[in-house]
Amino acid sequence: MEDLDRERVIGGCDTEMLRTLEAFGLHWDGPIEYQSADTAAYASALQRLKALGLTFECSCSRRDLAEAGGYPGTCRAGARTAGPTATRFRVSEGTLSFEDRAQGACAFDLAERGDVIIRRRDDVFAYQLAVVVDDARQGVTDVVRGADLLDSTAWQISLQRALALPTPRYAHLPLITEPGGAKLAKSRRSVALEPERAGPQLWQGLALLRQDPPAELKFKPPAQILSWGIEHWSLAPLRSLREAPLPPA
Repeated sequence: MEDLDRERVIGGCDTEMLRTLEAFGLHWDGPIEYQSADTAAYASALQRLKALGLTFECSCSRRDLAEAGGYPGTCRAGARTAGPTATRFRVSEGTLSFEDRAQGACAFDLAERGDVIIRRRDDVFAYQLAVVVDDARQGVTDVVRGADLLDSTAWQISLQRALALPTPRYAHLPLITEPGGAKLAKSRRSVALEPERAGPQLWQGLALLRQDPPAELKFKPPAQILSWGIEHWSLAPLRSLREAPLPPA
């Protein structure tokens, strides 16, 4: 459970998420782990990066970054102003390349991506560091997620290499978007999961992922739909596709 940002945690949401997963026939191995209970692991990783000289403190505000259009390395030689600072990971020069199982060959200019924050100025460990530590600690071998996180992968692989951690295989699936390109999940037409309609919604998910599930499968139990999906799963229809627009309403 990614709950490091305590101010944004909604009480009871974790239980609701787990019950929804169960209703859709999705289960997990081992006990539920909460990031907020394991901050010592993130602190240890941060100290290792500091000892390697791969971090620096940054005093830039969001306004500074907006005006610069990104992070130009302003504080690489030291924080420019007094007060609270964030910790940034000092990226190396050059291009980082990797093969994504859905997107194919990917390459990112690290200097263009900029030095990523790994500890916020409010002392909360940032997502990019936490997820790298979590994946390694839990022995994650495959990461399957939305294509909106493809750009973060270069930072995460850089952190894995700096910390001498294994790199999982990645597959970034296309996002379902509005006809105008906006992410459906954050639009007015987004549809909440309904546990009582788990079967039809799983079927629709497979259809949106271009797996062509048979129509007669739509109202079968979740376990049967998932079994079909596992047997027939193919990334081929999704390769190099970052968006899957919905038809106009």
